[in-house]
Amino acid sequence: MDFLQMAILVLAGLAAGFINTVAGGGSLLTLPVLIFMGLPPAVANGSNRIAIFLQNIMGVAGFKSKGIFVFPYSLWVGISALLGAILGAHFSVQIRGELFNQILAVIMVAVVLITIFNPIKNPNASIERWSTKHQWIGIITFFFIGIYGGFIQAGVGFLIMGALTFIHKISLVKANSIKVFVVLTYTISALAVFIIEGSINWLYGLTLAVGNMTGAWIASRWSVRKGDKWIRWFMILMVTAMAIKLWISS
Repeated sequence: MDFLQMAILVLAGLAAGFINTVAGGGSLLTLPVLIFMGLPPAVANGSNRIAIFLQNIMGVAGFKSKGIFVFPYSLWVGISALLGAILGAHFSVQIRGELFNQILAVIMVAVVLITIFNPIKNPNASIERWSTKHQWIGIITFFFIGIYGGFIQAGVGFLIMGALTFIHKISLVKANSIKVFVVLTYTISALAVFIIEGSINWLYGLTLAVGNMTGAWIASRWSVRKGDKWIRWFMILMVTAMAIKLWISS
């Protein structure tokens, strides 16, 4: 890997770390970059998990430093997602590279369309729903989100944010704090599967992680300070950029 490739990976990671922490979809940027640099799709997917794991350590630390942490609920849904991610990661390393690329392309289109036509609303924090019933619905839902996250990761932030705001009616800032903890937790199992299968390039993954970690730390503190309004506008801007990219690439 030469200096230019290293710089591209760090910059892509910086953008992805910020995007993933504030909203979601950062892996829609980093996965194509890793594949473009010559990594097989399964190895690109596995290498990306190193950056995701380290990124979310910084994200959790950033939210905690601002006093935003939902415990123990984050732990319960995180464990549920972790179990699902084992299945998803196993499926991911078994499929053909061409099929993985096709699935990624479809997901990119779907994420853009869902976000444009059904944007995540900003609920009133005074009507949060934390009954036993709603917590169990969340735990079960996050098992299936974990399967998806273990499989491909890209766009999982939108699923998590949507699930949390729909089930519990919580603010986007609080949903973000739960999201980074859940992704950190389930990435442990997904990363283990990719390591066992030998589907990781450590040099590319750790280089990417430098950018992801920096972006996550900045974004976690920025999102708490700016609040839901800015998060929502950032999501709209990000989705618009992805839509333009897809249009130009088609």
